[in-house]
Parts: sequence; structure tokens; C-alpha cells
Amino acid sequence: MKNIKYADKLLLIISILLFSIGLVMIFSSSNIAAFMRYNKSPYNFLLKQSFSLFLGLILFIIIIHFNTKTYSATSWFALLGSVGLLLFVFLFGPIINDARSWIKIGPLSFQPSEFIKVIIIVWYAAFFELNRNNLNKMFTNFFPLIISAIIAALIILQPDFGTAGIIVILSFLIYILVPNKRIVKFKVLGISLTIMTLVLMGYYIFNTSSFQRQIERFDFRNPCSEEKFYTTGNQVCNSYIAFNNGNMWGKGLGNSTQKYLYLPESHTDFIFAIVVEELGFVNSALIILLFIILLFRILYIGKNSTSSRGAIICYGVAIYIFLHMVINLLGIMGMLPLTGVPLPFLSYGGSFTLSLILALSMVQRVAIETKLKRLEKLEK
Repeated sequence: MKNIKYADKLLLIISILLFSIGLVMIFSSSNIAAFMRYNKSPYNFLLKQSFSLFLGLILFIIIIHFNTKTYSATSWFALLGSVGLLLFVFLFGPIINDARSWIKIGPLSFQPSEFIKVIIIVWYAAFFELNRNNLNKMFTNFFPLIISAIIAALIILQPDFGTAGIIVILSFLIYILVPNKRIVKFKVLGISLTIMTLVLMGYYIFNTSSFQRQIERFDFRNPCSEEKFYTTGNQVCNSYIAFNNGNMWGKGLGNSTQKYLYLPESHTDFIFAIVVEELGFVNSALIILLFIILLFRILYIGKNSTSSRGAIICYGVAIYIFLHMVINLLGIMGMLPLTGVPLPFLSYGGSFTLSLILALSMVQRVAIETKLKRLEKLEK
């Protein structure tokens, strides 16, 4: 209880509020699909998401009791274990929606690539803190980006371009934040981008048909045109209809028409379209405002951290949440290609929910350590 006492209250309140809104909207957007498409109880996705949040609560209580040094000590094992799971998925994972991304254990399944985003953040924080006196050496700068490139390549092979893209951008942005000479950074980033280009070329050569299918998704213009409405543009066009239905104040909670199988992913990728349709633009804007406050709070905790390790963790988590927000929202608005990236707090998904809670728990631990060190100074 002592650790919860020193947790950042504003971050905790906003997180609980957003998860609660997400739970309500998951039920509202999924109950029709659960019954009509999956022949399940209307409460199916609500109960599954509630179970994920319950596991997340247990995870939160555990994580905030461990010093961030413990995260650093175990990050190598977690990273290697995650790479091993990615290899296992590629070789033996079931094919779901034309991709091998999941591991099934009986009735349970999880997506290793979701957790590896958070693991990379912790590993970067540990690596650069350990090598803080060798930041001018090319190997120290080059090594973590190569590890990220290997992980991204394994995820591209699934194929999952959305997750791979997030990992690449996340890694580059964290690396840019590490204090170092610009000339060294430019050299390392240039070499890393060259390697990533070669990986994509290799993927194209050896897996042309799959690569072409992924490239087709990048043609996201005019989704409501006659030739696209019944193919690649159908989901985005129905998302536009949901936005238009919402107007200023929405049709009312539970009154969406687009969730009646017009939007096949109404409780996952396109949940914000349902939020706008039912709650309206005003309330949806307030939800976005909560996201913005949460991001600034995480950055504030990072800025006030007493260690570079804590700062990198916080900045990395803020980037992680921000990237998911931007890619998801711009995707459903037709301003970016759809990549299957979930919206934090609101989208249904056990793996992503647990990885998000893991990330927020580590930020809370950084806040706790900062407050405890301040209290120690005052006592002295």
C-alpha cells in the first residue's frame, strides 16, 4: 500500500477513467457482432476485456513494488525470450487473418509482438544507462538499433507492418532522445536505415505476393469510390458514415447503426468511430483531451525522474502511446493506411491491454522512486 500511496494520482485517475470508458464502449460496440457474427453472448467481449483488466490490476500491483533497476536487470532475458517467441510464432503459430501473430495455449491466446514494444523501451533504458560512458563509440550506438531491426524483420515476416513500423519509429525516437553527439547519431541512423531498406528488399524478393498485398493497403485515397467501397475502402468509408452520424452530441450510447456489421472491427481498430457516432464530437474531443493530459503527465514524470533510466522509460512509454493514437486515428479517418493498430485504453484486446498496463505501471514506479528520493533528501 505504501507504493500506491506514492503513485502519481493524476496519471492513475486518468488511466482508470480511460479504461472505464473503453470497457463501456467495447460492450456497446461489440454486443451485436458477438451475437450475430460469432454466435456468442452479447457480453462475450465485455467479459474477456474485464478479465484482461483484472489481470492488469494484479500486474500493476506487482510491477510497482519492484525497483526500476530490477527492470533493467531482467530486460535482457525478456528481450531474448520475446525474440524466441517471435521465432516460434513464425514457425508454428496459427494463421489468423493471413498472418502468424498469435500463440494459442488451450482456450487462451496472446500476441508476443504487443509485449515486445514495452520490453524494447525498458531494454533501451537499461542499455544506455549501462553504457552511458561509451556513448561516443559506434558499437554502443549501433547495437540497439540493429536489435530493433532484427525484431522488426521477424514481425514483418508474420506479416505485420503496423507493429513493425511502430517498433522502428519507437526505437529511432528513443535513440534520438539519448544525449550524444549529433554526428554520431546521423551516422548510426543512416546505416540503420540502409539495413532496414535491404531487409525490405529481401522480403520483396523472397515473398513478392505477400509484399504486394501489404503495399496495396497503402493506397488509402478515396475509400468511398465505386471501385474501392466493396473492397479496400469499405471499412474507412463506413467509418466516415459513423462520424457523420455522430454530429455534435451523438446518437446516444448504444444507438450506433454502423456496429450492425457495417464496421467489422467496430470493437477493435474502429472503436473510435463508434465513440463519435454514439457520443458525438464534443464528448469524443473530451476523450482526446484526456489522452493529451495523460501524455503530458507521463512526460512530466520523466522530466522529473532522478535517473536517466526512469526518464527513458517515461519518454518511451509516451512515444508508444502517442504512436498508437496517431496511427489508429489517422487510419480510421483515411489519412493513413489501415495497419490494424489498436487505440490505447479503448480498443478490445487482451495482449495490448496488458502491455499498456505494464507500460503505465513502470511509469508509476518511476514516479514512486522520484517521490521516495525526495522524501529521503528532506529527512536528511
